[in-house]
Amino acid sequence: MNWVLILTMYGLLVFGLFAIESAARHLPAPDGMTGGELYAGKHKMWMGVGTFVYFMTALIDYRWVRYLGVPMYAVGLVLMVMAMNVDDDVHRLTFGPISFQPAQIAIAAGIITIATLAQDLPKIHRSLGAPFVRVLLVAVLTGIPFLMVVKLGDMGSALVWVPVAVVALLVGGIPWRYLIFLTAMVVAITPIAYFIVLPSVSERGTKRIETYLESVQSGKVEKNDDTWASYWVTTAVGKAGWKGLGWGATEERGSLHAKRYIPWKTAHNDYIFAVIAEEQGFRGAILLISGFGLLLIQCLFIAFYSRDLAGRIIAGGVVGLFFAHVFENIGMCILLTPITGIPLPLVSYSGTFVVICMFLLGLVQSVWLHRGRVKEPEAKKA
Repeated sequence: MNWVLILTMYGLLVFGLFAIESAARHLPAPDGMTGGELYAGKHKMWMGVGTFVYFMTALIDYRWVRYLGVPMYAVGLVLMVMAMNVDDDVHRLTFGPISFQPAQIAIAAGIITIATLAQDLPKIHRSLGAPFVRVLLVAVLTGIPFLMVVKLGDMGSALVWVPVAVVALLVGGIPWRYLIFLTAMVVAITPIAYFIVLPSVSERGTKRIETYLESVQSGKVEKNDDTWASYWVTTAVGKAGWKGLGWGATEERGSLHAKRYIPWKTAHNDYIFAVIAEEQGFRGAILLISGFGLLLIQCLFIAFYSRDLAGRIIAGGVVGLFFAHVFENIGMCILLTPITGIPLPLVSYSGTFVVICMFLLGLVQSVWLHRGRVKEPEAKKA
């Protein structure tokens, strides 16, 4: 086992447990409980489920798990089509007591599917391993769910596909001339996507980007209805100092979260970094970012020792997914990116997404556990 990966993952989970208990304290809860206790208890439950999934996935050779990629990908697309007909702001599907966003399942399945087909298609015919075919494969497998998530109006989740696709191309060995050409194409298409396509599919996304650009251009965040979240979230981070106000800080200590200035209904998932930064200060925020950095470095380290291309793409894709979530979630709290509703992996309260993250990290652990090449009987005898 790669114990650095395991300990870092559980360190982030426990860090998130305490952060959720403080961030969710304003939410309604049954008598005798606070909102923080309720959601921290739910987070513990998902951690328990995720622990079982993690070790089961880690101990099974990923070359068998990856064959589930295509069926999972197909199911994910079907669930996203179903989510389009759900009258819900975040397009969640509910099956009994479980509620989840199908876009999260689709991106996990997409990583596995890209890894599977990139390795197995050349075995069918040499031409299927050509760089053009691999670029087309990644473009189709990431482009379809990307457009579907954009149609759902969830720009934050849609943008996560971009770094996953970039990592898949880099790890897949695509020549630089292809990558340079693709970069030029993306730069050329961006104005069309921003001024024509985006306003027609997501008015809220367009408005958020425009508000963000106005704030960056003016150098300050105005305190009005459109920038309420940006103003108070960045203020909470900026005024925290080195030590912060302490866990569960009250109004008497000047806590903006205690005064409900940080959007309290989503403070335990989308804005949890602002709560952490205000209460734990610069040192707590740096500790959290360092934990994510160590986790991603370990995944890259494991990808380097993978026995095949599929293992490298799986580990690299997980790095791309986690990096996108961390960058977007923390970036919107320090005015580095526009406001997007996206959870912080392992730390935010996100229900089934915690299990999906632990499943993907279990796959990375499986890549490490089974990094030794399988020896043929003849070679072993010789």
